[in-house]
Amino acid sequence: MSHSIYTPRQQYVLLIVCLLVLAGLVLFGLGSYITGLFGAGILYVVLRPWWAALVHRRHWNRQLASATLLTFALVVIILPFTALTLMLVNRLQFYAVHTDTTQLMAVLHAFERRIGVSFTADQNVQTLIRQGLGWFSQRLPSLASGLLHFAIVIGLMLFTLYFMFVQEEGFLHGLRRYLPFRDTTLRELGEALRNNVHANVLGQALISLVQAILTGLLLWVFKVPDALFWGMVSFFMAFIPVLGTPLVWVPAALVKLAQGHTGQGVGILLLGLVVVMNIDNLLRIVLARRIGDIHPLVTLVGVILGVEIFGILGLVIGPLLLSYFMVLMRVFERENRHRPAPADAAAQP
Repeated sequence: MSHSIYTPRQQYVLLIVCLLVLAGLVLFGLGSYITGLFGAGILYVVLRPWWAALVHRRHWNRQLASATLLTFALVVIILPFTALTLMLVNRLQFYAVHTDTTQLMAVLHAFERRIGVSFTADQNVQTLIRQGLGWFSQRLPSLASGLLHFAIVIGLMLFTLYFMFVQEEGFLHGLRRYLPFRDTTLRELGEALRNNVHANVLGQALISLVQAILTGLLLWVFKVPDALFWGMVSFFMAFIPVLGTPLVWVPAALVKLAQGHTGQGVGILLLGLVVVMNIDNLLRIVLARRIGDIHPLVTLVGVILGVEIFGILGLVIGPLLLSYFMVLMRVFERENRHRPAPADAAAQP
């Protein structure tokens, strides 16, 4: 005889509530370290074909194959991206503190005189510049704000990734067992995750790298100061659809025009429009056929969402989360459409 004051249904609901509360506390406790878990999941999807080739085809030892891929990820992906981020953050913080707004205002006023239209107020522009630089410098260093924090995030990422590889069968079995989806839905979600990771990570990183190199060369050829730094900025800007690298080379061209270097300014604009932007479109067409395509609006909203929550890693994680949310919505719509109504279910023998 049960002495509980709750009915079985109430016990079931309370159990779910307890699980959700505990899960929320765990996520809250992890805080910004959760980016390490997201990073491990992304690297798992990217590196899994290589791991399968080493273990299943070449019959490597699991631990050795996993250690090899972790070393590759650390040396080729994580450390270069981290170094690039640190350089960008330090330079942006330097500009935020040492930028001489009087020089910028002189350039703007010169541009106004050339076009014959006045649209700036000194105090408003100076405030806008400081706020913009401060916004970037606050959100970009989420993984670089402290050495200990950074080391923990990277360690958690690599530790998680190692066991995802070594204990892959148990990991995948746990996902199939505890996720509330059918097998067909799980396969669809897995395929969507692979396509989104390939499109947002591999494809976008390649496009951003090519555009950054071209932008840096473009600015260097036309004698824009600190061309290497602005090329590095364009790598991150290229993750933003539609806007992208024009956020870098258009202001550079306007500065050249305002300074009286008409040929250099026009040259930057022409080559930026003809070469840099068209290579972006060309690469997207080629890569869309191979690794899938993501709507620019999803990428743009995902970048805004991701950077606000995860810092610089949000450039990648944000579009992935938004794309996966849309996949789950389609799955819910399909499952709900084919589910029998309560009256129909009760009428069935």
